[in-house]
Amino acid sequence: MHLIKVDPRALKENPDRLRQTKSTPQADALLLATIKAVGIVQPPVITPDSGGGNSYVINAGHRRVKQAIAAGLDEIDVIVDEAANDNGAMRSMVESIAFEPLNPVDQWRAIERLVALGWTEEAIGVALALAVRQIRKLRLLANVLPAMLDHMAKGDMPNEQQLRTIAAASLDEQKEVWKKHKPSKADPQVSWWSVAQGLQKTRMYARHASFGDDLAQAYGIQWVEDLFAPADEDSRYTTNVEAFLGAQHEWMANNLPKKGLIAETTSWGEVKLPPKAERVHGKPTKSDCTAMYLDREGRVQTVHYRMLDAKKPKGKAAPDAVSAPDDVGAVSKPRSDVTRKGVEMIGDYRTDALRDALGRAPIEDDALMALLILAFAGQNVSVTTGSVGFHNGHSRLAKHTAVLFDGDGKLAFDRDTLRVAARAMLIDVFSCRENATNSGIVARIAGEMIGADEFLPNMGTEDFLSCLSRPALEASCKDTPVLPRQRAKDTRAALAEHFKDGRFVHPAALFAPDTTKLSKWLSSSATVANDADEVDEETAGVADEPSDEDVGTFREAAE
Repeated sequence: MHLIKVDPRALKENPDRLRQTKSTPQADALLLATIKAVGIVQPPVITPDSGGGNSYVINAGHRRVKQAIAAGLDEIDVIVDEAANDNGAMRSMVESIAFEPLNPVDQWRAIERLVALGWTEEAIGVALALAVRQIRKLRLLANVLPAMLDHMAKGDMPNEQQLRTIAAASLDEQKEVWKKHKPSKADPQVSWWSVAQGLQKTRMYARHASFGDDLAQAYGIQWVEDLFAPADEDSRYTTNVEAFLGAQHEWMANNLPKKGLIAETTSWGEVKLPPKAERVHGKPTKSDCTAMYLDREGRVQTVHYRMLDAKKPKGKAAPDAVSAPDDVGAVSKPRSDVTRKGVEMIGDYRTDALRDALGRAPIEDDALMALLILAFAGQNVSVTTGSVGFHNGHSRLAKHTAVLFDGDGKLAFDRDTLRVAARAMLIDVFSCRENATNSGIVARIAGEMIGADEFLPNMGTEDFLSCLSRPALEASCKDTPVLPRQRAKDTRAALAEHFKDGRFVHPAALFAPDTTKLSKWLSSSATVANDADEVDEETAGVADEPSDEDVGTFREAAE
């Protein structure tokens, strides 16, 4: 066996070669580009032609010879070997089966080695027939913590989304998270979802910014390109959320129209308009006002509203507008502990807390399945024979199913993807708000089940405390150093001062439903089930009535 130089055009093809299927144009283009850039890395193997003469037959490397001719090479290095009895069939078979592509981790490290040897990203891209963007993406992945890379090299790889999150974090951040989630002898598999969650950072994208380069520079914002995003979109982002929002606010202040204001939002990103303001959903008039606010992605949004005239009834005060008497001995009509406004505020607080809990609280798979079933019993969800209709928008909810399909339109998902989709669906469905989107008692059951009480905000504010009756206000002083004052407004002020750095949750806002109402709802659900079973018996004759044991089981699940 020896090495010689020959004209590739003088070599004969072996008619008995293993690979008979033509290679793809993309594979040929890649090989051609590599040969043009660095030549033939592994010389083809040839054997003397059994027909005699000085001709040679290709034993291994037909594609390399073909692309060398396409590249215009006059000579190439080849290895001359003795002809085998089987015409090289076994050698060709072993070579094809034993060949294994580079492990992704080794590919990342190989690119880094080429860069260290003086290769530019552009030259590597030409040699490998890859876009420079792809080379940069691979180089970014090479910055993953070495301990993680070693584990990935064993075949336990995160999905692309998780890999993106990990690679974007600093090595120090990766090291801290890896300590918590690295594999052990008892559990050699890594929960890459947990690793990615621990490194997840909120991103604010340049395409969502209303401000220009001047404000970006003034706030010290440095854009980072997301190399995993589609090449045709502006993927620049920053994780300096505070600076991004500050620049957006300054832009709004500089561009606020007449009769305009900058509005706040709920934790769910909904705009808070002034009291007695009515949002204008159609075309605004000249007399209407404008409100600017930032949505959950930090984008500037604009809404229009008009102020309603406050018409006071003659002879008596409007219900719920009268607060608890400020002076001792004052006479007022009996009122509930919480006003209508307070009830609506609690509905908003509960909804935000429930959605936060659904997004962040640990939920076992069994509980997640129970919540999905429970959601179907919500007031804002309707189910009819042969179809399911959601009052709060089928098209909006259908987006959560997209992640469960692959590029060919077939269901293809892992358990982590399914969990994320289920949580997102529940977040959109469950609501405690006092309007048409209210899910009813099932949302409170769900909130109690996942510990959403812990996500309720501090209600020890003047805004909420003003919605409490005097007895309820004074009851809130329990377990605090605050003593009830002669005037209710002084008690409110003292409680607000006490809780400004703490947290107060009124008992009426807790998720646990009233036991009487829960029993009534369970009874009505059982009645509906009985009625449905009776209809089935009349039409199909196969349904059985639910037993007391079944109803008791459902009660335990709900409680």
